[in-house]
Order: sequence, then C-alpha cells, then structure tokens
Amino acid sequence: MRTPRDDPPTWESDQEFLRSLVPPQFRPVEPSASRRRRWPARWFILGAVAVVLLAALGISWAGRNAPGGADSAQGPSGSTESSPALLAARALPVLDSSSLGAYDRELFAWRGLDLDRNGCDTRNDVLRRDLTELVIREGSQGCKVEAGTLAEPYTGSTILFVVGGGPTNDGGIQIDHVVALANAWVSGADAWDSTTLQTFGNDPLNLLAVDGDANQSKSSGNASQWLPQNFEFHCEYVARQVAVKTAYSLSVTASELTAMERVLANCPDQELPTA
Repeated sequence: MRTPRDDPPTWESDQEFLRSLVPPQFRPVEPSASRRRRWPARWFILGAVAVVLLAALGISWAGRNAPGGADSAQGPSGSTESSPALLAARALPVLDSSSLGAYDRELFAWRGLDLDRNGCDTRNDVLRRDLTELVIREGSQGCKVEAGTLAEPYTGSTILFVVGGGPTNDGGIQIDHVVALANAWVSGADAWDSTTLQTFGNDPLNLLAVDGDANQSKSSGNASQWLPQNFEFHCEYVARQVAVKTAYSLSVTASELTAMERVLANCPDQELPTA
C-alpha cells in the first residue's frame, strides 16, 4: 500500500509547511472573497469620477479661452469690469458715415482762432503743452517755441525739435487732430455752425504734437482704419477719440465702434482724457 509519506514533496506542500512555522499573529490575513470582489468595483467608480472631472475641467478651459469667452474679454489685470472709456464708447451713436459733400478744411479755421485768448496761436499752445526742455523765443510774449524735446506718442520715439528744421520746416513735428477734421465732418460736423466748427478745429482736447510722417500716414482714418505704431499708446489714443466724439456728440460707424471696443477691452482702468 502506498502512503502519503511515499509521495514526493511538492512546492505547495513545502510552502504550507513553511507557513505552519510562522506564529499566527504574524501570518498575513487573506482577504475575504466578498472583499476581493469589492476592489474592482471601487476602482471602476473612482476611474469614472476622474473622467467626469477631467471632462468638466476641459469644457471650462475651452469656454474661457474661446473667442468671446470670459478670459478673452478680460483685460491684462483679469478684470471683467468695463473702463469709463469703454462705457463712453458704447454710448456713442452708431451711424453710417455721410458723404464728405461740401467738406472744406478751412471751415475749421485751424490756427485761426485763439480759443483761450492768451495771444498765442494754437500750434504753439500745443507745443508748449506737449514738449519739454522748451526754448521760447524772446519778445514773443512767451508764445513762440524755438526748440524742445517731444516724447512722441505715435511712434514711441524721441524728437529733438528745432523750429524751421525738418524737410517741411516744421521741425519734424505736426499737430494732429486726433479725430480728423474730415472724419468729424462725416460724423455730424457737417450740421454745425461756424463757431462750433472753429472751436472744434482748435480744441486742445483733440490736438496732439506728433511725428509728421505718422500724422501723414494716418490721414483722416478712424480707429478701424488706423492706429499708432506705438502699441502702448493705443488705449489713450482711442480713449481720446472717444472723449472728443462724446464732447461734440459725434457718431461712430459700426466697424469703428468694434475697433474701439477691441482696444479698450485691454484697458480696464482707462479714463477719458481731458485737454
């Protein structure tokens, strides 16, 4: 008769023998069948929750960064509040431009009206306001600017101004109507009386000393047609156009308003400039 002792030892019997030598308190506890069955279900639930959370985060990120999303409408500071300049732009009447019709630049009497009655013409008033390190001609009652330095806003450059200098004897500096006279004409100025036209033509709120070439490249363009080369001046430039059009109840075109909003959306604290 064959007995168990006659059977050759196996790997399983060896393992059982070794386990029998370990004291009970140190033996690993085998998980119950029910517990073993719960782990797959638990991992499945956790995985499903993770997928849902990742999907939600992806949708939120896409919505905030899509054109017109929350983040795309915010300024550099992350503020979603509209600046005074942006609110004023949205309050402007939106109309199609009328024809230039009987437009005549001379009707605005540029440099022909001493608006502040200080005895100086408008160009020199603006030069004295915008330039630094001024040299004033003796005997001109403090009016005539002979030389100075301009931190030029349209190009971001510095212009050393000397009267009579430059290819057109303007020292490289021209005085720009920020809302061009022709643009004002088609935006409502064609209905003004002569006093209002001349006041507009010499109003320091609408005037800036700028680089002559930049002024020529602008011509009569509105905000949708021309912006300064100097990106850092865009906010103040558009805000000044808004301030002028607000002060004189001038209209904007739909494309002009869109361009203004696009610029001013990045200027959450931009106020309306004053003269």
